[in-house]
Amino acid sequence: MVKYFTEDVRFPFKKKLPVRRWLRFVAESEVRRLGAVNIIFCSDHYLLDMNVKYLGHDYFTDIITFDYCEGKVLSGDLFISIDSVRENAAHYGASFEDELDRVIVHGLLHLIGYDDHTPEEQSQMRAKENYYLSLRPVVFTD
Repeated sequence: MVKYFTEDVRFPFKKKLPVRRWLRFVAESEVRRLGAVNIIFCSDHYLLDMNVKYLGHDYFTDIITFDYCEGKVLSGDLFISIDSVRENAAHYGASFEDELDRVIVHGLLHLIGYDDHTPEEQSQMRAKENYYLSLRPVVFTD
């Protein structure tokens, strides 16, 4: 079950059901099952505080993923900075909705086991993001 929350930001997320279905599709495509996944939309400063407190990183980021997976069941918390998503969308010439979906699936891919520390991992992560983003119209309208 995917649940949505906000911290330190007002953000009315209107695509709860389609995104929930899309994430279930992504999980099943990767031979996983969607468990308890919380998506928490927050501000840059809220996420920076978490980054410092829990990861020891003193810099802004667009997402922090906390992994609580057990076996093939995906569970975790995806903390997403709405501020950073807006900035990234403008920087990359993407729509806010596309960039937000990219960050959401990025977090789920981390729960699946993909990483992005090396250039090779980053390339694989980006390819997976692009692949699943390309399937949104099919999943969202089924």
